[in-house]
Amino acid sequence: MSMAPSTNGFLLLDGGLNLIAANDPALQILCFPNGEKIKQPKVLLADRVRTTLLDHGNQKGPAFVKEFRSGKRRYICKNFRVDCNGHYPVQPAFAVLLERDAAGTNGLTEISEQFNLTQRERETVELLLKGLTSKEIATRMEISVNTVKAFLRLVMVKMKVSNRSGIAGKVAASRPNA
Repeated sequence: MSMAPSTNGFLLLDGGLNLIAANDPALQILCFPNGEKIKQPKVLLADRVRTTLLDHGNQKGPAFVKEFRSGKRRYICKNFRVDCNGHYPVQPAFAVLLERDAAGTNGLTEISEQFNLTQRERETVELLLKGLTSKEIATRMEISVNTVKAFLRLVMVKMKVSNRSGIAGKVAASRPNA
């Protein structure tokens, strides 16, 4: 079985945020526009991780940004803690996935501005639109299920809808192809 190459960037970092491994799309995304002409890609990628992907406003220690720009493209940055239980000499601490922002999120950006949604409300709506349950959203956002429900209630009030389907309907109606 042959798999198509991914257009998503993938990075594996140790606890000090040093690069263990990366795929070619990660290099192209983070080093745009010089992706092909780099002499020391590992050094440059490690620098870009610290300057582009780290959320320097976070007071709780190392945290990654939720999204960033590379050239004219927007990317969603998802990170996962990794624990290999001491089975490898270099212990990975983070796996980072860089996904190109789909056009559908542009509608969400417009909706967020139109209804004055906070970043966390927008994040909740984004996960809701991906079909996640309140419990799954809570796990992804590292908050309680009750907080997710509170965010969704606030969004419903702001959008003047009475249920989760109403939120999805407002977002779908805002898209140009709707």
